Amino acid sequence: MSIIDPKINVLLDETNNDRFLLCSIASKRAHDINDMMRGQRDRAIQLQSAVEIARAASMKPLTLAFNEIARGDVSYEREAQ
Repeated sequence: MSIIDPKINVLLDETNNDRFLLCSIASKRAHDINDMMRGQRDRAIQLQSAVEIARAASMKPLTLAFNEIARGDVSYEREAQ
């Protein structure tokens, strides 16, 4: 039984079994999600209470990034060397 969801094998399949590439893609996407959430939070504070905002952002940016990678929503291009 694994407590990791999505499973690491699924994530590695999306990056041709390159764990360093997986880390790079996930961290860059999580950074983008974090920036987006911060911007949304600034706008939402004017309209909602802090408790409502915290409930809406219950998932961590890295978890969201891994889920997007597993679904194939995030892709990458290798640069020609």
